[in-house]
Order: sequence, then C-alpha cells, then structure tokens
Amino acid sequence: MGEVSIIGLDLAKDVFQAHGAASHGALVFRRKLSRAQPPCVVAMEACASWHHGGRAIGELG
Repeated sequence: MGEVSIIGLDLAKDVFQAHGAASHGALVFRRKLSRAQPPCVVAMEACASWHHGGRAIGELG
C-alpha cells in the first residue's frame, strides 16, 4: 500500500465510504463501512465555525 496524503470521507445514514489517495491522486484504498458491521470508532474533528455551518445545512434539509 502506498503513502496516503489525501483522505476523503463520505458520511451517509447507513454507510461510511473512506477513500485514500497519494499526493499525485492515485487511489491507495477504498473502504465501505456499514453501520451494521461490528463496531469501530470513526473519529472526526470540526472547528467551531463548521458546527455553525453544519447547523445551517441541517436547516436546509
């Protein structure tokens, strides 16, 4: 497996999609994680301004 320098996460209601890419864009890994699978921790951090943005997006949905 190559070195990952870009990570993309798609957080949906039932499934997480995780993608890792090298600095030049080549795919290193792609993983589909279902919430029904055995538990694991998916940890994310958001700054205070994103909490405000997330609330604003929630009001649109």
